[in-house]
Amino acid sequence: MEPASRMNHPCPIPRWEAPTRQDVGPTVEEFLRKLGGPTFLWLPGVDTTRTRAVSTLLHGNEPSGVQALHRWIRGGHQPHVNVLCFIGAIGAALTEPLFSHRCVPDGKDLNRCFRPPFEGPEGTIAQAMLEELHQTQPEALIDIHNTSGRSPAYGVTTRNGVMQETLTGVFCDHLVVTDLRLGTLMEATETAWPTVTIAAGGATDPQAHELAFRGFSRYALAKDFSELSSPVTVAHHPIRVELKKGASLAYASAPIAEVDLTLPPDVDRLNFGTLSTQERLGWVGAQGLEVLWAIDATGQNLTSTLFSVHNGELRLAHPSRLMMATTNPDIAKSDCLFYILPDE
Repeated sequence: MEPASRMNHPCPIPRWEAPTRQDVGPTVEEFLRKLGGPTFLWLPGVDTTRTRAVSTLLHGNEPSGVQALHRWIRGGHQPHVNVLCFIGAIGAALTEPLFSHRCVPDGKDLNRCFRPPFEGPEGTIAQAMLEELHQTQPEALIDIHNTSGRSPAYGVTTRNGVMQETLTGVFCDHLVVTDLRLGTLMEATETAWPTVTIAAGGATDPQAHELAFRGFSRYALAKDFSELSSPVTVAHHPIRVELKKGASLAYASAPIAEVDLTLPPDVDRLNFGTLSTQERLGWVGAQGLEVLWAIDATGQNLTSTLFSVHNGELRLAHPSRLMMATTNPDIAKSDCLFYILPDE
């Protein structure tokens, strides 16, 4: 059976009803090639009166979620409640090398398109996905991602509450509450039902794939999440740090001449660790802090408040934790360098 749109419910995103282990094929690559593009999967539950939702692969280089879903279907499992699954950036994932492209070349980041005016192909997909979700009215939504570097798993939400902490605890034990607005899926659904983004860990880390599968299994099988959830540590108000357009970036163990910002090649080892004011984060060139852009939710640039420079070394002005630090220069330039979690 191949994915097909439902009768009497026109939608630009095909929907595949109750795919079997034979349907999806033996590998994730074959599974994605069968789908061909963004697709909904409907997994009927034992209790057909309730539905939960899962989103995966909004970024084509973050495969843990879709690997978990494929493994689940191949295992012949049935969820306790209906599960509506969305698989997003399939074209990007299948662009060679596999699972290395966040979005298709010259395309938009799908997870920045979940707000008006919903322009272009990605905007059309985002709007159609939201319409399907609102018609389905799930009791919760989990959006599974990977981090772009080494990192412990963590959840992100825009609205902290008991349900958000409980959903996070099904997967991991860290939750970050953000007030930044980027056009993500969780921002678009935050008032409709509890939504949590799960960053399962590094995209090539087998432990991240296993965490995504175990978390998905708990989420799909649970009668009540509170029976399975573990306590979580909550952090608030991450500050996004970007490299200004046109600035140069390198990864090296020593400063590179005429480069605006040099970060250590293992900068991702700092994720969720506390960095003191005496520790070196990297090196800046002649322009100093002018090449950085650290924005809070109000749009205020906090670069000079967060960072200091000592003999060319980039340091933190106050002890803080880092998250989402990446060693991928393309992501660092096009998205962000990392986030700062001020000590609370």
